Amino acid sequence: MGSAKKSSSQARQARIAEMRRAEEARERRGRLLTIGVSAVVVAGLVAGGVLLVRSGSDGSGGTASDGKGAGEFVTGEDGVRTWKGTLSRNHVTKDVTYPMKPPVGGDHDQVWMNCDGDVHDKALNDRNAVHALEHGAVWVTYTDQAPKADVDALAAKVEKTPYSLMSPYQGQRDPIMLSAWGHQRTVTGADDPAVDAFFEKYVQGEQTPEPGAACTGGLAK
Repeated sequence: MGSAKKSSSQARQARIAEMRRAEEARERRGRLLTIGVSAVVVAGLVAGGVLLVRSGSDGSGGTASDGKGAGEFVTGEDGVRTWKGTLSRNHVTKDVTYPMKPPVGGDHDQVWMNCDGDVHDKALNDRNAVHALEHGAVWVTYTDQAPKADVDALAAKVEKTPYSLMSPYQGQRDPIMLSAWGHQRTVTGADDPAVDAFFEKYVQGEQTPEPGAACTGGLAK
């Protein structure tokens, strides 16, 4: 059984490494494309004196959203709360009121929060973090009630795990919580077996709306 678990873990790490290589290739292509597009735009502005105004992505026009949709959490036997209902995925530029803290999905900012093992000591904008969840990241959050030893140990785990991020989050229901797109659970500490189980299942897990999407090149802090 131990051998099978090790093999599964190695396969998962190999898959994540391959996704990271693909992500880096996409970023290189994106930079080249951006340079080319910028040159065309500048030429157009000079020639025609046209002011280009970029509207909000996904046709949202920056309209505020409540991010709610109909739904509720259902707790499974493993302690994971799964959102049963609609989680919209529009890009918006205004604040979103999420029905859960931390949010596990819904409308979000067009720029994702970097999630390549990023550990933050200050609270994040929910909308950027939700976009990271859409890319298959696990988000570790904690309040000032969480023991420092647990926070430090979880930070060390995040730092070595692609597609994960961590930040303080005052106002959540428990001292330490783990979130993925559509899923969330409380853990008792860094040594809670549920931590490894959650990471194993939800880092680039089946719930990911955009598997393999970038976790770098977004918002750093």
